[in-house]
Amino acid sequence: MAKVERESINFKLPKPLAEALRAKAAELDTTATDLVIQGLNYILGDIPGVSGSVEIRLYELEEEFWRLKQNTTSFGANPQHESRLIALENKLETVTNQLAKFEGALLVLQSSINASKSRRSSYSQPYNSQPIKIEPHDEKKLAFRLSTTVATLTEKRTTLSALEFESWTRDKDSVKRGWRFDEKDGLYHEVSAT
Repeated sequence: MAKVERESINFKLPKPLAEALRAKAAELDTTATDLVIQGLNYILGDIPGVSGSVEIRLYELEEEFWRLKQNTTSFGANPQHESRLIALENKLETVTNQLAKFEGALLVLQSSINASKSRRSSYSQPYNSQPIKIEPHDEKKLAFRLSTTVATLTEKRTTLSALEFESWTRDKDSVKRGWRFDEKDGLYHEVSAT
């Protein structure tokens, strides 16, 4: 990926906005600059010479996929739409697989860091290494991750026991993670392997 040249621009933001920006950046483990860039990309759209993040591109592909699917179901079978839909599904599957591989690599890296940490002698400075935590997903995101529909996901959650549902999600997940629904927040949480 080509490196994008950056230019420094100073802005004066209202203090509460600047504090909120820094807090959100810390919460998301990113920089305030990256959050501002994401916001500008959202407002300005595609700008030549600026590449979006994987998450933004994945969101755009997902939106195009759903628009094409709506067009296909609304207007009947159209060969051009169907071929575009198939190509888009393939792209989404590729991006999903790449993200799954990336998550796997992060887990391997985390293991390596933890192993290295345990081998360090007592005179070296300790550092905190938190395990990688996957954020909870709503129904749409989890259905997409599991390559299924929201309707199927909901049906399985309501008809299977909690352990059966966890096993079903683990079988469907590309990196074999199990998921559990939390009634309190209405989100699906990763089940830690024990």
